[in-house]
Amino acid sequence: MVRLVMILLGVDYLRTRWRAVMTLGLLSIALGGVIFTDALDGSLYFPIVPFVLMMLLEGLATLAVAWTGMGGQRKLRYVKGATFSLSALLVLFGGEHGNFVLSLIFGTLFLVDGALQIISARVVRFRKWRIAMAGGVLEIAIAIFFYQPYPDHYAGTVAYCVAFGLFFGGWNMILLAARVRRMAANPAVDGPNDTATQDDTAPAAPSFAGAVWDGPPAPDEAALTVHVWTPVGSAKSQPRRQLIVDRYIAAVDRNGTISTGHAALESPEGVYISLYPAVEIDRSPNEFSRTLRATRENDVPGLFQPDYETESKAWCASTHRVRIRNYDPVRLARFWQEYRRDTTYNLTYRNCSSSVARALEAAIEGASARVWGKGGGWKPLVRIMTTPELWVAAQVRKRAATMAWTPGLTLDYARALSMLADPRHSGWVKMARIAVATMYRSRQRWRAEEHAAARAQEEAASATAEQRTG
Repeated sequence: MVRLVMILLGVDYLRTRWRAVMTLGLLSIALGGVIFTDALDGSLYFPIVPFVLMMLLEGLATLAVAWTGMGGQRKLRYVKGATFSLSALLVLFGGEHGNFVLSLIFGTLFLVDGALQIISARVVRFRKWRIAMAGGVLEIAIAIFFYQPYPDHYAGTVAYCVAFGLFFGGWNMILLAARVRRMAANPAVDGPNDTATQDDTAPAAPSFAGAVWDGPPAPDEAALTVHVWTPVGSAKSQPRRQLIVDRYIAAVDRNGTISTGHAALESPEGVYISLYPAVEIDRSPNEFSRTLRATRENDVPGLFQPDYETESKAWCASTHRVRIRNYDPVRLARFWQEYRRDTTYNLTYRNCSSSVARALEAAIEGASARVWGKGGGWKPLVRIMTTPELWVAAQVRKRAATMAWTPGLTLDYARALSMLADPRHSGWVKMARIAVATMYRSRQRWRAEEHAAARAQEEAASATAEQRTG
């Protein structure tokens, strides 16, 4: 999450506020320590009921406005609202049994995430895979802590969750402040993005200060486009459906051929990033497991496709598109100028999806600070920290970093970042606007009906008068 905040806000914005961010991080860790220690003896001073009521209110409010979201945003709001509401109800009405069920839920989430991280790091062997394995072991240790009843017989489950949230949040803020303190450039998009020669012919980033949109860009609107070919959509023959696997990893058709899908990025300025192996990789089940390792022996020559029209005609049209208005064409051009010098392809660590993810991060650097203008103050930071898509994007990025970037993960990542770069109206604002519009239309309809009824009465009265005079 630290790198995402650095990307979205930019170093210039964060460097002037690093002391305040550091202070908030230290206070968050201190408060988390107090809450955690308080829950150990089973006698809670932490105001659990008011906190749970706030969580229930947040969950119900999210469910009330979830229908106003767009696509993945709508699903995310439903998941968040249901999770908050269920957790709060378990604490309020479940008693000891509710706390026990809640402990099992949280423990299982940490256990599954930690085990998946260890397994993927062991199989893929990406750079810093040992650190990822240590993180997985820590998550399993936290899961065991939630599972076992000592020392409070599950009475402090919610307090522990709050404490862990404050710990991790505070640690992230401290890391963020430490990294931006003396930076001249953003290491979140290091290398190509910051070492390339400035291209004076590239257009400047458009100004979107104060802009808030109702939805994605219109088809005729200039925007950065992420093209995704899903494994199922790009399979040569009818695939055998496998839940989750064929969405995020690969699809297997009836002939046993594996399809991993594809991803590309296109800008209105003519940049098209689509990395593909120069020679088709053997994707039979026997060879596929060997090529998963992010090691040098699996590097093969690659090539960049010239443009979307050429690629789509030679293969097929992309199955999904994510479009973003608020991007910096200068940074994207600088990234592409350097990145295309190396055509190495690796199925795990340097593939089509990882290339698109890196280019997308380079293009949207500073997007949140840019959209709120120079006088935004703390508003950009507060907005992105309170937007649920930040958490989603961070989780997707974490999973891709510990496994591999796939077209499915790239699609989810691009959708989350599009909602952060192009801010939308909050659910309450949108619902209020819809309610006002509905009331206005109803009032107009009622007036039309009243006028029609009055005219009918006049015509009837006139007809009656004519009959009497006749």
